[in-house]
Amino acid sequence: MSENVLNSAVLTNVAAVPRLSYSMRLQKVGLNGTLLAGLILLGVVILVALAAPLLTPYDPIVQKLDEAFKPPFSAGHLLGTDNFGRDLWSRIIYSARLDLQIGVISVLFPFLFGSFAGISTGYLGGRLDTLFMRVVDVLMAFPFLVLVVAIMSVLGAGLVNLYFAFGLVSWIWYARIARAETLATRNLEYVQAARTIGCSTWRIMARHILPNVIGPGLVYVFTSMVLAILTGATLSYLGLGPQPPTPEWGAMIAAGRQFLLQAWWMTALPGFALLVLGIALSLIGDGLAEKR
Repeated sequence: MSENVLNSAVLTNVAAVPRLSYSMRLQKVGLNGTLLAGLILLGVVILVALAAPLLTPYDPIVQKLDEAFKPPFSAGHLLGTDNFGRDLWSRIIYSARLDLQIGVISVLFPFLFGSFAGISTGYLGGRLDTLFMRVVDVLMAFPFLVLVVAIMSVLGAGLVNLYFAFGLVSWIWYARIARAETLATRNLEYVQAARTIGCSTWRIMARHILPNVIGPGLVYVFTSMVLAILTGATLSYLGLGPQPPTPEWGAMIAAGRQFLLQAWWMTALPGFALLVLGIALSLIGDGLAEKR
């Protein structure tokens, strides 16, 4: 009898334990629905880009003029061909490699340099901070894309010049974010305690300021990656980005605009690929912002 009562009590307690909902389980591992959707979508894009040689038998730059303007779902060509007979599926997935590279490299230096400059000037203050902010204000007075196009016009077309132009302009956003967070953090109790026990300025900035101000910069990284990829596509559209026959979504859109009525897929499909990658990165940025 007592055993039955004990088993009944155990079952009652088990039933009373609340079950975690799907959203609660995601939050428990540090995720939310928006962030998870973005990570999955970005993961698919990265896997497709890495597995490009396995997913298509065609070289993305080899021309076959006798197979030009084949529509999507043609025999042997899933997404059709362009005006030079090149397989569009091959060019889109190989272009994903280049556009992901543009997004990462174009953001890496501005993030590192801008965060370092913002934390340093925000913590040290004084004339250095005043001079720094005047430089930032001057640079922000110019529209971003106009400034990048102007720099590219001087330096010339090419991938390296694209990275240089983007890095020369976009670091100011990270610097402003890091500086604002540093100004709000430098007088908190734990920073004052570190200063009281004799920690050096660089140690305080690296061990106590940086971990607490880097979060907003990381959130902005993914938004900036979207901007970098769109800027690269825009410059390619204008003929200032990676040069033909290198497959790049912006260049493919530009090449297809004159055949829009005859072969709509030459413009629409690279544009859709660009949209998917932009949505993935935007979802990750929004998901990280929701966690804060």
